Amino acid sequence: MLLERGEVTAVAAAEALGLSPAAVRRHLDALVVGGEAYTRDAPRRGQRGRGRPAKLFLLTETGRARFGHAYDDLAISALRFLAESGGEAALRAFARRRVAGMVDPHREAITAGQDPTERAAALATALTREGYAASTRSVGVGEQLCQHHCPVAHVAAEFPQLCEVETAVFADLLGTHVQRLATIAGGGAACTTHVPKVPEQATVPEQAASPRRGARPRHATGSGSGAAARGPARVPDGGKSL
Repeated sequence: MLLERGEVTAVAAAEALGLSPAAVRRHLDALVVGGEAYTRDAPRRGQRGRGRPAKLFLLTETGRARFGHAYDDLAISALRFLAESGGEAALRAFARRRVAGMVDPHREAITAGQDPTERAAALATALTREGYAASTRSVGVGEQLCQHHCPVAHVAAEFPQLCEVETAVFADLLGTHVQRLATIAGGGAACTTHVPKVPEQATVPEQAASPRRGARPRHATGSGSGAAARGPARVPDGGKSL
């Protein structure tokens, strides 16, 4: 009724529904508490009488959202037209601009992390602020970035380029190769991205890096300074040098 009439008092709604005003008012008050409706004073007609003015109940944007929108259909139609007229390149250019608008305000905070693990946590915080309800968890060989909500899941189901470009932008922000394991658009419970840990550099053992104490240096053999140090070969007594 609020959707059809735009605004209504509890008394008028009760008369239209054949219910008691008290029962209707309890329901309307519950909508207000839940953020799905709000009230304002009804304008007075004629002379102002005693008592408080009647309250008009109206839907909020949250309340209207319960009745659905055609935004997904509009977005899909627009992307179909873009793909037909501009091709794959135009579609990916749009996807890059969309993701940039989402992460650029948080780029400095994300890239300030010392390693991919810290940057993944900062990216999860940024995505949550953008409505993606993101979190990270350690899986031993790396981190998993999980987006538990996707506002464009229905659109991405037909245009996976949105997910592919998003993954590439994540890799750039985190400074490492990442792998998308699942998407909500593809039927997954969450959009999950694997972020590998940075492998530690192998260190050379100290004893291998320097000679052992007391070890005698090995001399080169053959001609050269080593042979000269030993001096000329001795000739047996009575012998003649050749």
